[in-house]
Amino acid sequence: MTAPTDVAQFLQLALAQEKNEVFSAIFLNNKHKVLSFETLFNGTIDSSAVYPRVVVQRALDCNAAAIIFAHNHPSGCSEPSTADRQITKRLKDALALIDVRVLDHFVVSRSSYVSLAERGWL
Repeated sequence: MTAPTDVAQFLQLALAQEKNEVFSAIFLNNKHKVLSFETLFNGTIDSSAVYPRVVVQRALDCNAAAIIFAHNHPSGCSEPSTADRQITKRLKDALALIDVRVLDHFVVSRSSYVSLAERGWL
């Protein structure tokens, strides 16, 4: 995965078919090579609880230098909510304490995706 569109297409294939919201992460090394892709949290049809402590623990376990977050919107609308932006900021702040960079957060649906980084929200 060398471009944001490659990442978005992978994430759409991996997450868009889910009936409930799932929150996932791609853990990367310092050269931005993939270490692991994991679903971290499972939710309901319109939300998923995300705990920064768990994300930080997994980043440390993977020895990650960077992370790309992703979650699906089963409704089909990939427009990020205010809550999506808020959790991204909380995660970015928590991970900064351990020198792990958040490169992007994608919201995907079957027909579209939104990159928070492309919108300048990171």
